[in-house]
Amino acid sequence: MSTPEAVPYRPRSVPLARRLTARVAVGCAHVLATQPPGRIRVVLGWLRRGAKPATLAEAARARQTVLAVSLAAGGSKGCLPRSLATVLLCRLHGQWPAWCVGVRARPPFAAHAWVEAEGELVGENVPASYFQRFFTVE
Repeated sequence: MSTPEAVPYRPRSVPLARRLTARVAVGCAHVLATQPPGRIRVVLGWLRRGAKPATLAEAARARQTVLAVSLAAGGSKGCLPRSLATVLLCRLHGQWPAWCVGVRARPPFAAHAWVEAEGELVGENVPASYFQRFFTVE
């Protein structure tokens, strides 16, 4: 049995220039998501160099933009491409939020990737203690 899900796909709600930039970030994120975790970590570690820390508002705006332009990133199984696209979009604007990978700290067990800025989870609607981090690219 499948569960219906509302995905916030509204590409025309994003100005054209930002939409195109976001689509580039989403495309790169989908390619990067096919790589092993170690390689993703190395690539992101290289990309973050020289970027200033993203504020919570900047990271939230990037995440909302990614959700608006990508159906795949908005789904319940889209955490990896969504989080990668969010950090890549931030990086294209000279900022870097923390990219985190871990698991739920409470049952049911599930792996998850998310973004943090200013020490807070971006757009997750759960407390920080809900996830146990394996590694972070700050």
